[in-house]
Amino acid sequence: MSDPWVALEPGADPAERVRALRRAHETFTTAGTVPLPVRAVVADSWRRSARAGVGPDGSASVELMDGELGTYRAEHPLARVMPLFRELMGTFASDGEHLLAVCDAHGRLLWVEGHPSTRRRADRMNFVPGARWAETAVGTNAPGTAVAVGRPVQVFAAEHFIRRVQPWTCAAAPVHDPRTGRVLGAVDLTGGDDLAHPHSLGFVQAVARAAESQLALLDPPRPTDRTSGLTALGRDEAELVLDGRRIRLSRRHSELMVLLARHPEGLTGDELLCALYEDESVTPVTLRAELARLRRLLGPGMLASRPYRLTAPVESDVAVVERRLESGAVTAAVAAYSGPLLPGSQAPAVVRLRRRLADGLRTALIARRDPDLLADWAHAPWGEDDLEVWWALAAVRPTATVRAHLAALESELALPARRTPR
Repeated sequence: MSDPWVALEPGADPAERVRALRRAHETFTTAGTVPLPVRAVVADSWRRSARAGVGPDGSASVELMDGELGTYRAEHPLARVMPLFRELMGTFASDGEHLLAVCDAHGRLLWVEGHPSTRRRADRMNFVPGARWAETAVGTNAPGTAVAVGRPVQVFAAEHFIRRVQPWTCAAAPVHDPRTGRVLGAVDLTGGDDLAHPHSLGFVQAVARAAESQLALLDPPRPTDRTSGLTALGRDEAELVLDGRRIRLSRRHSELMVLLARHPEGLTGDELLCALYEDESVTPVTLRAELARLRRLLGPGMLASRPYRLTAPVESDVAVVERRLESGAVTAAVAAYSGPLLPGSQAPAVVRLRRRLADGLRTALIARRDPDLLADWAHAPWGEDDLEVWWALAAVRPTATVRAHLAALESELALPARRTPR
């Protein structure tokens, strides 16, 4: 085959290929070996699916619903290019009785649109907005595999790992952030066997590239009314964006800005002293000197006194996480959490806020039981030793790697091992 990412080479008989793939799929699910004519990209995906504990008779689960789905979609970067997707693919999907689907970087479907009767059939296998179609959840499929391997891919009929999906064929391409290169998600065409053609793969790839080009051209949302942004998660020195300026704050100024942004009504000097300093011998003069330096850094009129307060709103990443968590948008909250708040800070109020934010997220993650979100937290620097999260992860994804890490962690902490599924 000239292109290993295309499902059928020119002249191949689709019906014969389907029969051969079904035999190969049965061989793999019973004996663990992958015979020809399975393509390498599909064979690798089948192996990843099996290692993730996916069974061939499984099904997708819907994890984002109603308000949470709406909030997450509205804030997702790909929302800005949905009009482009519809313009380029909507008519093709409807006329060809196909579906246009867009997923996030975790394989969660955000939009599924297209021919009404095709949508009804897809609904029966939970190919719907809010469902998780990551490889680790439902095995080999075009959107999930595209975000897993970071490149366009076509999946034909019985190449799908789960049997109930095997009547379908799909082609998907990842969409990258044009500035960072990070995978934002994927755009997908799903339908019948006629999509097993090089043109469908080239089409979704071209649409993905067009979306990346549009994202690069779009200006970021402009602050209004002097609203500024404060980034303080996962870093010891916060960054403030103010009137187009990027200001890297000192550690003490970072603490001050976090507290002032959190209290737009203002804080007295005594309240700031208690919030910032463990040492009760620190005098108000020291605090006033820090505030004077911060006022010069911010510029005229930004920091008022009696009480100390910011004269324009400052949106912090802490507030974004809290707001999403309070609304139940757990996935969106985790996406906005880039690490503990000012991790090196010992300011009493910052320590309390840092602990409360992390505990709130951990509690929500453990309750959600989403293996991908739990794995992201567990493998992050702040989650490597988080025993409760590793216990939760082992309960929903009991792979050998997870069990080994959990056993080592329990041994290190001298705790009795919990029984986990095998």
